Amino acid sequence: MKEIKVVELFAGVGGFRIGLEGWKGKSPLSDYKKKLNSNYKVVWSNQWEPLTPKNQHANYVYENRWPNSNHCGENIEDVIENNFNIIPDHDLLVGGFPCQDYSVATTLKNSKGLVGKKGVLWWSIYNIISKKGNKKPKYLFLENVDRLLASPASQRGRDFAVMLSCLYEQGYAVEWKIINAADYSMPQRRRRVYIVAYHKSTSLYKKMIKLDKKDIIEKSGVISGAFNVSFSRPEIINSGTISKEINKVSDTFNKGEKLSPFKNSGVMFGGEFYSVKTDSIKTDEKDLDSVLEKRKVDKSFYIDKNKKVRRRVIPQIDREPIVIETEYHMWKYLKGRKNQYKVNKTSGFKYKYGEGKMIFPDPRDKPSRTIITGEGGPSPSRFKHVIEEDDGSLRRLIPIELEKLNMFPENHTEHEKVTDNKRAFFMGNALVIGVVEKIGSELSKLI
Repeated sequence: MKEIKVVELFAGVGGFRIGLEGWKGKSPLSDYKKKLNSNYKVVWSNQWEPLTPKNQHANYVYENRWPNSNHCGENIEDVIENNFNIIPDHDLLVGGFPCQDYSVATTLKNSKGLVGKKGVLWWSIYNIISKKGNKKPKYLFLENVDRLLASPASQRGRDFAVMLSCLYEQGYAVEWKIINAADYSMPQRRRRVYIVAYHKSTSLYKKMIKLDKKDIIEKSGVISGAFNVSFSRPEIINSGTISKEINKVSDTFNKGEKLSPFKNSGVMFGGEFYSVKTDSIKTDEKDLDSVLEKRKVDKSFYIDKNKKVRRRVIPQIDREPIVIETEYHMWKYLKGRKNQYKVNKTSGFKYKYGEGKMIFPDPRDKPSRTIITGEGGPSPSRFKHVIEEDDGSLRRLIPIELEKLNMFPENHTEHEKVTDNKRAFFMGNALVIGVVEKIGSELSKLI
């Protein structure tokens, strides 16, 4: 098999790398028991956390797991501006980048022209493929939160349209799909949009452009080949045109409309996009119980049902007040239904506040809820996972279980400089590796 050279941006703790290369040659989808015949090779990677410039915790983990790799722990914007030559030529660029404001900020007289706001990482991707010229990567494989397709609220779909405009300008066709990992036998309900692009110079582009667009969305595309779908309403397909004038798209796309034209699946060829709502063709569920450790868990992860806290009485509008006297009461309150008055501390404005009840503790016989970055630490929280063990005791999930929910190898993020809280944070930011493996395998086959 011909080697596919990969550059991994915004690498975190290496989720894309493991999904494409496997771990020690083994497949994540097999729980690292079976060989993964991969022809992907990460030739350069980059990770930089601007909020903690002196402590690059994800880099500690990455460099520990791949000690002899060509990894860069510097700000990617500085690398592109001052040291671009260290980024090697490559076939595939991958990365999970934040959902930010992708509007065009500036036009520079002495450059090709369009520059986004500093710190917005989409523009790092754009600048790399642009500056690579005729050596730009033939393929892109990206991940983002699903709200990207409808952002921002003031101009629905603009951010994704800016991305499409950038890719069209650079000669790419694009596929996208929102995938919930739990629909496809993975242990976590995690919805993310996955984006694959291929350049017009590739045989893949020339093959795909001849196919019916609905067929690409349903079963014949890179993403749909890995994750088959069906159409809820096949007669309702959105279509439209994306301009190569990125600043024009930023200023005018879908202005004044209430809904984004981008549904959960779609394709773009030659500036024409087609998008439709699809349904997953679901496979057997993998439940939370399947990742739980059978060995003894440290006592710091358990909830002491009798631990006293400062007594609070919280009035409810339509029922008896909620009385909190123990830490367990606080957990129940945060997870429970609320209908109360709150007062804005700044303005003094009084308003009604309500939210629905969450299942507490988390069911073990279903895929888990989505892990968020605030998963770590002992303090009670509405969003942290809590399970009930067979003896009736309650505890939070430990780092190894959070890793397994994202299908990482056991203790992948363990490092002497990294706390359990930070390990949980990593998993709140990470992707489900099994999704990467399936799409990567399909892309490799089609290439």
